[in-house]
Amino acid sequence: MSLIPWFRWNETSPRLSSQSPAEMVLETLMMELVAQMREAERLQWERSNTKRKVRTGVDYSWLASTPRPTYDLSPGERLQLEDVCAKIHPSYCGPTILRFRQLMVEHQPQVHEVARLFRSVLQEVLERMKQEEEVHKLTRQWSLRPRGSLALATFKTRARISPFASDIRTISEDVERDTPPPPRTWSMPEFRAPQAD
Repeated sequence: MSLIPWFRWNETSPRLSSQSPAEMVLETLMMELVAQMREAERLQWERSNTKRKVRTGVDYSWLASTPRPTYDLSPGERLQLEDVCAKIHPSYCGPTILRFRQLMVEHQPQVHEVARLFRSVLQEVLERMKQEEEVHKLTRQWSLRPRGSLALATFKTRARISPFASDIRTISEDVERDTPPPPRTWSMPEFRAPQAD
C-alpha cells in the first residue's frame, strides 16, 4: 500500500482549513461538476465505441486509449455557475451533490448537457433554501409573538353569547307563546301566509 496519498493529503490540509465554508462549498461543487463531465465524456466515448464495434464487427478497443477530455466550460459559463454555487449554504452541499448524481444516473446526458443539468439542480436547491427560510422566518415570528395575542384579538371583535341569557329570543319561544315572531334577521327570507281580514 502506497503512503503517497497520505502525504499529499497532509500537504493540502492547511490550505483547506484556511478556506471559508462558502469557498469550500464552491470548490466542492465545481469539482463534482468537472468529475461528472469527465464521466459523461467517458461513457459517451464507450457508447460510440460499442456502436462502432457492432456496426463493423471488429474490436479495436485494445489499440485505442481513452481520449483526453475535449469538452470544457466556457469562462462565462463557469463564472455564472460559480456565482450560483456561492449562494448554496454549506448544509445543502451534500444534498446538492446527491441530487445531481441521481439526475446524472437517470438522464445519462451528453457532455454538453451536464452543465445545464447542474444549473437546474442548483436552482432547485436555491428554491428549497428560500422556502425553508420563509418557513423558518414565519415560525420565528410566531414564537416571538406574545402568547394569546392572536386569540384575544380575534375574540374581542366577536359578540359574547351566553346560552343562559334571557334576552336572546328564539323561534321556539315565539311558537310556545303563540305570538307572532318579530321580522326575521336570519339568512333565509321570511315566508308568511296571507292573512284574511
